[in-house]
Amino acid sequence: MFKSFPYKALKLPSIFVVMALACAPLLPAQQDRPPEGEQDQSVGTLKVNVNVVQLFFNVKDKRGGLIPGLSKDDFEVFEDGTPQTIKYFTAESNLPLTLGILIDSSGSQQRVLDMEKEVGGQFLNEILRSKDLAFVISFDVNVELLQDFTNSTRDLRVALNRARINTGGGSCGGVPGIGGGPVPCSGTPKGTLLYDGVYLAGHDELANQVGRKAMIILTDGEDQGSQLSIRDAIEAAQKADSIVYVLLIADRGFYGLGGYSGDSAMKKLAGETGGRVIQVGNKYEKLKQAFDQIAQELRSQYNVGYTPTNSKLDGSFRRVEIRTKNKDFRIQARNGYYAIAARR
Repeated sequence: MFKSFPYKALKLPSIFVVMALACAPLLPAQQDRPPEGEQDQSVGTLKVNVNVVQLFFNVKDKRGGLIPGLSKDDFEVFEDGTPQTIKYFTAESNLPLTLGILIDSSGSQQRVLDMEKEVGGQFLNEILRSKDLAFVISFDVNVELLQDFTNSTRDLRVALNRARINTGGGSCGGVPGIGGGPVPCSGTPKGTLLYDGVYLAGHDELANQVGRKAMIILTDGEDQGSQLSIRDAIEAAQKADSIVYVLLIADRGFYGLGGYSGDSAMKKLAGETGGRVIQVGNKYEKLKQAFDQIAQELRSQYNVGYTPTNSKLDGSFRRVEIRTKNKDFRIQARNGYYAIAARR
C-alpha cells in the first residue's frame, strides 16, 4: 500500500526540534559490563556502560580495491583533532543491515526506470540475509513509501515495480503536462523531491534503527522543488548514522547541452556520509557492476568503537577522522557525527 509522507509537517519549525531529539548517533548506555579479557568485539554485540561512537568504514588501495585483514593496531581515530582510544574492533562486520532503496521516478528517468527496477531487485535478492531489513521509497513530485521495513525480497521487488514515472503536471503556471516534461519551464518546478526523499528516509525511517544502515539512491542527482536543502538531507543521513551511496543514472541527452549538474550535490551527500557516487549513465552492465561493488563494500566493512573524550551531548557536530599507518591506503568513512543522546 502506498504511503505519502506528510509534507505539511516539514513546514513547521518544531520538526527540527523533534529531529534533534529523535536521532541518535551514539549508542545508549547500558548497565552490563563485558567479561574480563573481552576486547576486540563489535560494538553492536557488546554491552557497555558508556556511550560509544560506532564507525563502519572501508579501506581501499590507490586503485579502489578493498583491503581486508587489517587489525586494530593499523588504525588511529581522531575526533575534532584529538586522538581517541579504539576500544572495540572487528575486521568484518556481520551485524544486520538496514537498507533503504530510493528510486527516482521523475520525468527525467523515463528511459532508465525499468532497468533500475530489474537490477535493483536482483541486488536485493543477493544482499539481504535473514536478519536484514530494507524499505523502498520513490520520489518525483511526491515522496512515496512503497514498502516499509521487511526482509521479504519478494515484497521489495513488488514495491520497486510499483514505481511509475510521475510528473504530476508540474508547477509552471498551473498548465498540466508542462512542468514534468522534457521541455524546461520557468520558475521552480516541483518535479524531483530528491532532498526531501533523503531527509525523510533518514529522519522518518532509519533514525530509529540500530546497527549498520545504508541508503542507495538511484537518480540523476537533479532536485526540483524540495522544501528542504541538500544540507538538510546530509544532516538527516548523518543523524541517522546512515551511509549513502548514489548510483548516478543520468540520461544526459534529456537535459541537452549544459543542462545537467546533479553530480556535484550527490558527491557531497555521499562523501560526507561515508559512501560514494558511482557513475552509471544509462548502461545496464554499469548498473549491475555498481550494485556488485556496493554489495562487496557492505560485506567488507571494518567496525570500530570508541568512547569520546568529549563526553558532552550538546548536539554539536564532531568531526571524525580514521587514519591508517599505510599512506597508500584510503579510508572511506563518514566525516563525523552529531553528539545527541540516544532515546531510552
